[in-house]
Amino acid sequence: MKTKNSHIIKNLVTAIVVTLFFSCNNDFNEVQKVGVLQNQPIGEAEHIDLKYTELKEDTVRLVANLLSPKMLDYSNRNFPFNEFPIGIELKIYDENNNKTTITSNYAIVYKETDIIDLRDDVRIITSENDTLFTEQLYYNQKLEWLFTNESFLFKRSIGPLHGVLLDSDKEFKNFQMLEMGGDFQIDN
Repeated sequence: MKTKNSHIIKNLVTAIVVTLFFSCNNDFNEVQKVGVLQNQPIGEAEHIDLKYTELKEDTVRLVANLLSPKMLDYSNRNFPFNEFPIGIELKIYDENNNKTTITSNYAIVYKETDIIDLRDDVRIITSENDTLFTEQLYYNQKLEWLFTNESFLFKRSIGPLHGVLLDSDKEFKNFQMLEMGGDFQIDN
């Protein structure tokens, strides 16, 4: 009787050890996968057409429209962001429904800082048809402020401006430039 019970206990212990061994092995494989998954996007979207609206006095107003062929969602990172590897077109509308269009061949939106990093053939076309051209531009969504350390060309109705650094409000009313050149209008 004692040998039969010891046989059952040995079989039970062996079954538990084997189960633990295989479950630990599976957990280790899962841990290895987590390292790989953290470098991969948590989501992917194609043919994006996002509309941002505002409700004011029972009227819905279109504020912005984001178009992009592809978005990668890296919200699984310590510093989460969305990447637009094929570029974006962003249409922004003011209170009078005037449109400003921003395009770039690549963009990253950092969620925690609300900074948008636009790269490669960046263009901003205002409602007055003034156009800014540069290779990289940052936009702070909270402050509604844009800046670049890259060279830029700003074609305006009163004449073009060019320089190496631009720091400006979103309407180009209050801006600073370095190494600037171009046509200037001076008020008396």
